[in-house]
Amino acid sequence: MVDIVTGKLPEGALPALDGPDNPLAAAIAARDRHTIAMVREAVEARRVVLAFQPVVTALQPLRTGFYEGLLRVLEPSGRPIPAREFIGAVEQTELGRKLDCLALEMGLETLRRHAGLRLAINMSARSIGYPPWRAVLEKGLAGEPTIAERLILEITEGSAMLMPDLVQVFMKELQAKDITFALDDFGAGYTSFRYLRDFCFDILKIDGQFIRGIHAEPDNQVLTEALLAIARHFDMFTVAESVECEADAVFLANLGVDCLQGYYFGAPTIRPPWAREEEETRLAAG
Repeated sequence: MVDIVTGKLPEGALPALDGPDNPLAAAIAARDRHTIAMVREAVEARRVVLAFQPVVTALQPLRTGFYEGLLRVLEPSGRPIPAREFIGAVEQTELGRKLDCLALEMGLETLRRHAGLRLAINMSARSIGYPPWRAVLEKGLAGEPTIAERLILEITEGSAMLMPDLVQVFMKELQAKDITFALDDFGAGYTSFRYLRDFCFDILKIDGQFIRGIHAEPDNQVLTEALLAIARHFDMFTVAESVECEADAVFLANLGVDCLQGYYFGAPTIRPPWAREEEETRLAAG
């Protein structure tokens, strides 16, 4: 405790790490402000891309069921800014809503250009009431009649539970238009099973913390089996996230998971198979 007369710490005492004069705290805050400023500038300049990761069928892993489109925000040099460095800070701000708009816009354009593709795009439940996001969705759906049935909207468990009533109404409205909904990172938060019953998600994605190394982790095996039982009861298609080795893939397939996603099957890439095919076609024509 600081002496109220001298304003000094007792001998041997350490300064509080979260105090206003702490240089480490100041450095971290300055770094975060710089990162957010870079993200804001990148969004205004539309310096963003989608990276695509395959989601494969468990019993036929050479067959891709659909892709997930992951937004990458780029520095002026073209290097991606790690999402973990800013996503928490922007989630509750308009900048987060603008990121959702860009991801949806690029995803819808990708679906428009590739008729055989099915694509999942992430969104926050907070974007449901954001008019520009709804405008992007309506414009994209109007452009091609088959887009709705090929679009999957992923909402994280934590985001959905913040405003369950709003999410339920939103899902019913868009499911009537044939849009599919996935509950992302299931098991990562504190799920209200009452709301899970009411949501009627089409796809349940099991969080990677239960999946990595599952072939050798009895506790995670039991927990994942329980999550699968919940999904089956509510007639939800299942995806295991963060599959990183063959042993885990085999175990999960035998467990009855429908689809697998992770670095074992492919890292997110800005040059997915259809982009490479387009490039080869252009080169051959030129």
